[in-house]
Amino acid sequence: MRQVGLNSNLYYSLACMRTLASAACATLVLHVLTVAASQSDPTWRQAVAPARVANNIYYVGTAGLSAFFIQTNAGAILIDSGEPESVPLIRASIEKLGHQMPEIKILLAGHAHFDHVGGHAEIKRLSGAKVYVMDADRDALQSGVDRSALGAQGWTPVGIDRVLKDGDTVTLGETTLTAHLTPGHTQGCTTWTMATNEDGRSRQVAFVCSVTVNEGVKLVGNRRVPAIAQHYEQAFRVLRGLSPDIFVAEHPSVFGFEAKAARGERPNAFVDPDGYLKFVEQAERSFRTQLSAEQKR
Repeated sequence: MRQVGLNSNLYYSLACMRTLASAACATLVLHVLTVAASQSDPTWRQAVAPARVANNIYYVGTAGLSAFFIQTNAGAILIDSGEPESVPLIRASIEKLGHQMPEIKILLAGHAHFDHVGGHAEIKRLSGAKVYVMDADRDALQSGVDRSALGAQGWTPVGIDRVLKDGDTVTLGETTLTAHLTPGHTQGCTTWTMATNEDGRSRQVAFVCSVTVNEGVKLVGNRRVPAIAQHYEQAFRVLRGLSPDIFVAEHPSVFGFEAKAARGERPNAFVDPDGYLKFVEQAERSFRTQLSAEQKR
């Protein structure tokens, strides 16, 4: 069985199984197995052709993990790096578009989980990019330790070049992105927004941070992140206040990447304001259903 980086959690869960027949032990083992299962999704390491989302924004991730290459007249911005295994696939996609890794000047992230920042250190090494991160995820990114309620496997630590606060902007060339703190999935979960021109019109684009509640994560009585329910409430308030024409997310299935990319270079292929509203409504409904069930226990 291939090691998947569960490290101390796996060690203690096995020890627990040998010594204790308790509810706490069962919970720990279930959590570890859930994390292990999430790491085995084959689409995460499956190559997919790069695709233009709008104007200067390109999808360069894998079949199951998003990464976005934003081209400017002063270099490029990359949002998310996937797992370490994603890096060669991201690099290949960038090169298929006619670009090279050193063009990446700024490396951003949606949130500090291994499947979205696991390749950060290698991307920074290959490109020399500056790494910017929301303050609440800074310690996790630079320590390589998952500080979120999930507590999954870690990653290679990476140096931070700029720490961001809610509402800060990141500018490269003619492109400016705004960082919106949408916590819950991690404490520093960041939704990015920017404007771009598409089909002769200005379009608002949102790179939405994950707002799902990971399996096994409690919203009531969470010892790792006691305020996690309030964090999700904040995230949904922020997302309801946005009105993007185009929305993308950290997993391509969330925004229907495959179907939209299949439309090719046709204008407006990714324009989907109604899809954004449905996504937010469904995610919030799922959150509130879980919260209500936990509050009744």
